[in-house]
Amino acid sequence: MKLIRFGSPGREKPGMMDGEGNRRDLSASFKDWDRDFFQAGGMAQLAPFADRLADMPVVPASERWAACIARPGKVICIGLNYIDHAREATMEIPSEPIVFQKGANTVVGPFDPIIIPRNSAKTDWEVEMAVVIGSDLRYLSSPAEALQGIAGYCLANDVSERSFQLERGGQWTKGKCCDNFCPLGPYLVTPEAMRACPDPVLKLSVNGDTMQYGSTVDMLFKTDFIIHYLSQFMTLEAGDLVLTGTPPGVGMGRNPPRYLKVGDRVELDGAILGNQRQVCIPA
Repeated sequence: MKLIRFGSPGREKPGMMDGEGNRRDLSASFKDWDRDFFQAGGMAQLAPFADRLADMPVVPASERWAACIARPGKVICIGLNYIDHAREATMEIPSEPIVFQKGANTVVGPFDPIIIPRNSAKTDWEVEMAVVIGSDLRYLSSPAEALQGIAGYCLANDVSERSFQLERGGQWTKGKCCDNFCPLGPYLVTPEAMRACPDPVLKLSVNGDTMQYGSTVDMLFKTDFIIHYLSQFMTLEAGDLVLTGTPPGVGMGRNPPRYLKVGDRVELDGAILGNQRQVCIPA
């Protein structure tokens, strides 16, 4: 199954993709794909609807694609999780996951614009596979147990302002939490559907030029390990979002560096995870 959300900001509704590529409106039966839905075991309630999507209203093509889940409680990110990305960033290969957070209000739709912040000269791109937590998880006993707590997978762009992140003192937070810095979706791919493509290839281009190309098979720390690891430090709540790291090819790592500017077009491809497209606009 592939879950979607649609509608204008603040008025999003839940839906699902059918086998013909249409978005179907499930808002008559579900409030939203949010913490309450996941924590109440909502994923188990979806199967009957998947079998009769033809009876559900088609979402008009003009409706905005929203982020595939409602605003999460937390957005946890893993840094330097591809060896070649760590090398291009001239940073040490981590012995444990590097953990940081993005603000939950950075999460927007997959085709919403990237907003170049005021005083920014180094806004960068990062295509990533994201994981949505399906139930509250704390002190998991093993990585295998972590897999049972995953609601699904989706495509994300961990947009980053490198001068804010690395040159302005303190932690990475300032460079990760600007408005619209986490386009998400277009859909949430459930674990059973993900088995058809367990290690999707992630691609990103800017103005038609390929910048990133890498497979999640090359992640230093795998998804099950990441979720188990994080649960030793914090409670992962249902509906939380975990970004698993980016492959090489970010603007900061190019020679010379290349950063986003107003008018640039960014396109992401995540195989089974779908596609994103953003245009850069000024704050």
